[in-house]
Amino acid sequence: QVQLVESGGGLVQAGESRRLSCEVSTDTFSKYSIGWFRQAPGKEREFVAIINWGGGNRVADSLSRRFTISRDNAKKTVYLEMSRLEPEDTADYLCAAKSGPALVSSTKVVDYWGSGTLVTVSS
Repeated sequence: QVQLVESGGGLVQAGESRRLSCEVSTDTFSKYSIGWFRQAPGKEREFVAIINWGGGNRVADSLSRRFTISRDNAKKTVYLEMSRLEPEDTADYLCAAKSGPALVSSTKVVDYWGSGTLVTVSS
């Protein structure tokens, strides 16, 4: 059983940076890879980034120059650091958990979902 709570969203200006947090409630935090997905209004949910307990990680190719993901196992928290935000980044950002070390990118294999935090980037 895993509970995920996102925070850090809000209204930001284009070009600014923002850090999102995903607090993970579980007794087996190291067992899970934690990822971020986003869903823009009227669009399908898409992969953003994922990290496993050993620090291995992957970021979507289109976002890798601006987004980074990190994990603090002691705090049971995963961060998504976003820089040079653009209006196109506006979306509901959701945290997800997947058992095992695989750096998955498909929504179909996610085991648990958070409820999301909304990021709105104004031009």
